[in-house]
Amino acid sequence: MKIRLDRTGLRASAASFGPVSRTVVAWLIVVPGVLWAALRLSGLAVGWPLVALMAYTPYALVATVVPLAVTLLLRQWWAAGVALAVTAALAAVVLPRGFGGPDPAGTASGPQLRVMSLNMKFGAADPEEVVQLVRDNHVDLLALQEYTNRAARSLDAAGLQSLLPVTVQYPFKSDRPGGSALYSRYPLTDSGYRQLSTYFGQAYATVHVPGAPPLLVESVHPCAPSGESQIGCWRDGLAQEPRASRSGPLRLLMGDFNATLDHAPLESLLDSGYRDAASTLGDGFESSWPYDGTVLPPVTLDHVLADPRIAIRSLSVHTVRDTDHRSLIADLTLPAGNSTLPVGG
Repeated sequence: MKIRLDRTGLRASAASFGPVSRTVVAWLIVVPGVLWAALRLSGLAVGWPLVALMAYTPYALVATVVPLAVTLLLRQWWAAGVALAVTAALAAVVLPRGFGGPDPAGTASGPQLRVMSLNMKFGAADPEEVVQLVRDNHVDLLALQEYTNRAARSLDAAGLQSLLPVTVQYPFKSDRPGGSALYSRYPLTDSGYRQLSTYFGQAYATVHVPGAPPLLVESVHPCAPSGESQIGCWRDGLAQEPRASRSGPLRLLMGDFNATLDHAPLESLLDSGYRDAASTLGDGFESSWPYDGTVLPPVTLDHVLADPRIAIRSLSVHTVRDTDHRSLIADLTLPAGNSTLPVGG
């Protein structure tokens, strides 16, 4: 193909292709987008490496502009129509997460709750920065993943428990990712640890915020789909996350889900009634991993999922030294109610 510049910019010389060649080229560049859209919309990306690739669907949407432009330049109208359909299909599932604002569904009128979540990368996250974020942002409830014995000691030395004195802690050794913790300004009851797989699990508890119903919160961390052998535990872990229910207890899930909004298991969890804080507010393209120099396009693996009765007011992301995940801080409004804190709790 000969390329030449004229006053309208860069264009292809159609004369350098025969009709058959133009048709073949057009369909060859359209097919990858068709396959990607089919896998994303059907939820059939179930094995490695397709599961990992689905995390990059927003990048795939941008890339679909190329085959659309080329097929139009080649005047391959059928291929261009298919390319346009692919772009439109991916845009329909990706772009809404970037458009939001004041929470239209949040009619809660109870107390405010500011929550924070962070994956500490095997406990290595800088404890002084973590405590500073909690202090400067007046955080009420903190969820930590990959929480280790070293992290517990260093956070205590940095003064975290003076800010959030009520804790549920399940620290692991520094080479295991299953450590999990909750730190709270308010009383915690009915706490425990949800075992997801051999090395992964989640701290949970009921938070009693004065003036609000009891809130069940969990520090989410299923295993990552980092290889064929991990796909099963990743899918099982997300399937074990508690579902939302308007008639059940008030729930809040936050942490490293190791999944984006383009993964079917997370989509299924959202379908139970949760709302993703970032996408609700139009911040769904705020990436959270990797931020440790890893040469990969950043994606959104960390989420705050709120019960449909909780109003989502704001969300911000913060880079913390010595961890590959960014921290999430969200402002929520809980429904008014009775905290029903047990006597002596």
